[in-house]
Amino acid sequence: MSINDNDYEVINKNIGVQVDHHYDNIERNYIQMSLGGVYIRRSNNEEYQLIEYLEDINQAVFKKLSSLRNEVLSVHDFENITNKNNVSIQVDLNEISDDDWQKAQKKYLAIKPLISGAYDEYIGERGYERRADETEVSARTLKRWVKSYQSTNSVASLLDKKRGWKSGKNRISKDLEKLIDDVINEHYLCKQRPSVEATIREVYKRCYRLGYVKPSESTVRRRINSISERDFLRGRGYREKAKDKFTPKAGFFPNAEYPLSVIQIDHTPVDIILVDDKYRKPIGRPFLTVAIDVYSRMITGYYISLDAPSVTSVGMCISRSVLPKTDLLLEFGLGDATWDVFGMPRKIHVDNGSDFRAMSLQKSCAFHGIDLEFRPVARPEFGGHIERLIGTLMKTVHELPGTTFSNIKQKDNYDSEKSAALTLDEFETWFLTYITKVYHKSVHRSIGKTPTEQWQLGIFGDNFNEGIGIPALPSSHKTLLLDFMPGIERTIQRNGVNIGGLNYYDPSLNNFINQTDKATKKKEKFIFRQDPRDISIIWFYDPILKTYFDIPLANQALPAMSLWEYRQIYKQVKQQSGTVNEALIYQAWEDMQALVETSEESTLTLRRDGQRRKFHAKSQEIHQPVKDEINSRQTTVAADTTYSENDDGDDLDFFEDIR
Repeated sequence: MSINDNDYEVINKNIGVQVDHHYDNIERNYIQMSLGGVYIRRSNNEEYQLIEYLEDINQAVFKKLSSLRNEVLSVHDFENITNKNNVSIQVDLNEISDDDWQKAQKKYLAIKPLISGAYDEYIGERGYERRADETEVSARTLKRWVKSYQSTNSVASLLDKKRGWKSGKNRISKDLEKLIDDVINEHYLCKQRPSVEATIREVYKRCYRLGYVKPSESTVRRRINSISERDFLRGRGYREKAKDKFTPKAGFFPNAEYPLSVIQIDHTPVDIILVDDKYRKPIGRPFLTVAIDVYSRMITGYYISLDAPSVTSVGMCISRSVLPKTDLLLEFGLGDATWDVFGMPRKIHVDNGSDFRAMSLQKSCAFHGIDLEFRPVARPEFGGHIERLIGTLMKTVHELPGTTFSNIKQKDNYDSEKSAALTLDEFETWFLTYITKVYHKSVHRSIGKTPTEQWQLGIFGDNFNEGIGIPALPSSHKTLLLDFMPGIERTIQRNGVNIGGLNYYDPSLNNFINQTDKATKKKEKFIFRQDPRDISIIWFYDPILKTYFDIPLANQALPAMSLWEYRQIYKQVKQQSGTVNEALIYQAWEDMQALVETSEESTLTLRRDGQRRKFHAKSQEIHQPVKDEINSRQTTVAADTTYSENDDGDDLDFFEDIR
């Protein structure tokens, strides 16, 4: 749903002021590209057909439909064709004849002056009559074509009877669908192993007998090609082969039959001591959250931090798994490396840790249709892939200066802190270099190929295997990131919303102040998202406008800080003063900064805290435009609020939910 000035007037009707807002329209559509499909190029708003995949998954050959010229373009510059309700529609030109397409283009040329708005002589009824005389097409027909075109802004909408459109529904009747399924199950999936051609003839024979209009050969072939390998082997008399291949055993994960069908995620402290980037002195071990695609053994994403594993670590790892990695590699100076892994996973498999069982993570996965599955107890075949990956990574880390090794026996007399040499940035650069240039390019014993080769086989296929094509990508990267931030449910009070003792306020909350749930008669709770690396703003999910609004701290004088810094200051102020308010918080922050300036070189804890602060600022740069806009607002709210530990149940315990 789009947001306009009228919406804002409704939101602000109770306060009578005009306020600048920052909001994020929620887009949970996905771009699933396939050969023959038609897509809109963002940079010029033109339609292109996907002609051919290239070895580089980030690029493909596209045909520009207005000029019929082929170009090699980035797949990330395209979006789906959408209708007037912003619903994505797929158009497959492989199912459209040249004659049909030429007819559609002639219709487009006929109505082009009417839809461009560039010609005064084609405005209104007179414009339609003028164009009708010129094209010898009735004004009524032209109006129908214009209406059809404007529903999608695509030439494809002018195809006769919408040939080539895919709406997610079967294009044949249920009776014919059942007939084809029956022939496949009774005739094709049998020990005699009849050919595809014989199966098609059997379908046609039954259609003739029942008086059905026979389907095309390609329709029957698609149904046969969609049979899972397990059902194919069992039905065609290869039961032992099916048993050997699909019965779970150690090192095997069921149903991981194509890229992104299953990814596994886990955390580990890294076996290395890092140094700060100012004094080059030890700051301790970092933590790694990493994800692996079970089918190909490709690493799909990771998150390295000085913070202990948390819901945030998991969310950042998943977001990085889904999104393209080109900008990430350039950020670390690895322009010559490739990491062509992106797309929405079907299933995420994790252990039973509290950070994975957090309700906010489960809801985030549900938003995007991801099945979050927990490892069964005492079933080693369900967790071996990620554990072996972590073992391989740590074994390689043991070759770096400052390694702690895996145990005391391995470490012997090695002084890890004295030998430490890498900063957090330098270690992350090493990590990216290793996975892109070594791990992904090395033959994996279990699959007999490199992870890169197995990934490309699953994507593009070969003479014996059909690939899945370019994986689906979310249309809005920002929505994906926000959806995987820790979620909190709170009521909205007259002074805004209180989270962990901090008040947040913005006029976009006004319509929901003290709102009561009609069923329970209790105050209604709303969804907020918070980035623990910077708690100066939160994001409010407006259930009416279906979008996110950013909500700043009511007291804009408070400095931006991370959740762990706020916890530290809160406890310190509570112990010293017996109460907590924003003035005391601000003073404690100033005192802590002065302490850091004088003691950072000699104190490991302060050095580590300083590096965490720098890392948080760098890792959330994607939100910088949001913060810049908030800081420029002129709206001020009285903010000398005293903290209430029990206001709406918002005491410091909430930190345990979103660490």
